[in-house]
Amino acid sequence: MFAHQEERRIGACLASLPLDRADTLFHVLVNGTSDSTVARAKAAAAGRANVIVHDIQAGGKSRTWNHMVHDLLTGTEAAVVFMDGDAQIVAGSIDALVADLAAHPRANAASGMPMNGRMAATYRGTLHSEGGLFGDLYALSGSFVRAIRARGLRLPDDLIGDDGLVASWAHTGLQKDIAWDLAGVVPCDDAGFLCEQVSLARPQTWRMHYKRLVNYSVRFYQNRIVSDIMTREGPAGLPARLASLYSEWLPRFRPRPGLTSWFDRKALKRMRDAV
Repeated sequence: MFAHQEERRIGACLASLPLDRADTLFHVLVNGTSDSTVARAKAAAAGRANVIVHDIQAGGKSRTWNHMVHDLLTGTEAAVVFMDGDAQIVAGSIDALVADLAAHPRANAASGMPMNGRMAATYRGTLHSEGGLFGDLYALSGSFVRAIRARGLRLPDDLIGDDGLVASWAHTGLQKDIAWDLAGVVPCDDAGFLCEQVSLARPQTWRMHYKRLVNYSVRFYQNRIVSDIMTREGPAGLPARLASLYSEWLPRFRPRPGLTSWFDRKALKRMRDAV
């Protein structure tokens, strides 16, 4: 579980998980946090030896994903389930994800389904037709994780959105994009997650959504860089940080028209500052 500044939500997230199951080890990866997320996570997990709360000083989900896969896992796991600390998981989701991976030998990943929000049905349809992943909830087979570890593959530390690149790796079997196989990701209808919705009554959700929209714009431009690398070189060509390539790519980028333009401009400024 990845958590950054989630003191309000971390308790509900952990309460939605089957923490009493002896066959599962739960890692709560609190990263780059200055609030009470760590304390509240430890309180929610008190007395459970199979729940480990990590207080990681450096922030960034992709950096933390790398730390989890390469430093904390043993390489013997039957499957690894990834989720975000602001989501609540539908009962039975972990078993459903693991079962779907076992039932589909060609699948490297299984995707959980969004269960609330006005676009939830549309997103579920897209997951079925295109085989994507939502970072809120997905699983990787143990053999696929072992292959990632064996090749030393890492997400760029500053990548926004682990799910898009991980889905690409799963579809291609860690090859170039030309090897794309839709069967590499199986949509799991019996696994789902609930996210906090933007509400006029909760101003904190406005700030959350604003930051999210800027991040989505950064992700849009990053994905163009990542797609080019995955097409030409495959996973081995990914840099440790995408910012190392921004000087080459920024002259090609322009804000998109419409409302998105505002957030694109904020994103491009952030990328220029990173250079």
